[in-house]
Amino acid sequence: MSRKIKAAIIGSGNIGSDLMIKILRHGRSIEMGAMVGIDPQSDGLARAQRLHVATTHEGAEGLTRLPVFPDIDIVFDATSAGAHVRNEALLRRLKPRLRMVDLTPAAIGPYCVPVVNLDQHLAKPNVNMVTCGGQATIPIVAAVSRVARVHYAEIVASISSRSAGPGTRANIDEFTETTSKAIEAIGGAGKGRAIIILNPSEPAQLMRDTVYVLSEAVDQAAVEASVNAMVESVRAYVPGYRLKQAMQFDLIPGSAPVRIPGLGSFSGLKTSVFLEVEGAAHYLPSYAGNLDIMTSAALATGERIAQSLIDAGGTRL
Repeated sequence: MSRKIKAAIIGSGNIGSDLMIKILRHGRSIEMGAMVGIDPQSDGLARAQRLHVATTHEGAEGLTRLPVFPDIDIVFDATSAGAHVRNEALLRRLKPRLRMVDLTPAAIGPYCVPVVNLDQHLAKPNVNMVTCGGQATIPIVAAVSRVARVHYAEIVASISSRSAGPGTRANIDEFTETTSKAIEAIGGAGKGRAIIILNPSEPAQLMRDTVYVLSEAVDQAAVEASVNAMVESVRAYVPGYRLKQAMQFDLIPGSAPVRIPGLGSFSGLKTSVFLEVEGAAHYLPSYAGNLDIMTSAALATGERIAQSLIDAGGTRL
């Protein structure tokens, strides 16, 4: 039997529960060690118990008291930005070499989008999964950056209000700030901007993302090929990720430049990409693509980290 790395999930809500199901069903180099929550009546903890996963309702401190804790080498944190700061400090004191995958906007560690920059951060003690909007759109900005200098990128993430739980709503400000910074740091844009829309329509709509990229004027076919290749790369771990319609290109001539706040006048190529993300419905409904892409990206990241630990010849940290 192949070796696997034990992982714990902190946060027994929708995101943590969905991630647990993904690990139990699809984990290759990683396996569930514990599910951690703070509400003893939560559905996530009850489900974990039915699936014979160790649980605690006493938060990160409770995790440290579980018999399985010495065997835990990776911790996924699906709580909130403030809680992650406290969890990181507590667990790092007890296990300095523990690997953490942060699904909150805390950004203690470097931003990570698996298809763009995971290779650079496999050895980092803490990696941040940005936001759902970032996981969906930053690959597109990076795809354009591969073939052209990107001056400005703006993303609009529209998600069903039914898939925006208390954690998502509490972190709206962090969402826009973290995503904007990551568009620049990972996507390669000179300036980034992020907008999130909670769509109250019924029936609930799938996650939709629009990406506007202003770059130097280059061959449109090269941009289209790069974006299409990136979409296929993301689909390898998020099967419901797809282009909603054909890309649109607009050439802005130097004789009629547009002004970008903070950047001045711009001329070149405007690329508009329209995305749709359908959830895998492992635990959450299919319209919750915003949550599914986060858990899928986190699992893909955790799998690579786990495999790197196995390849290094040891699992004890």
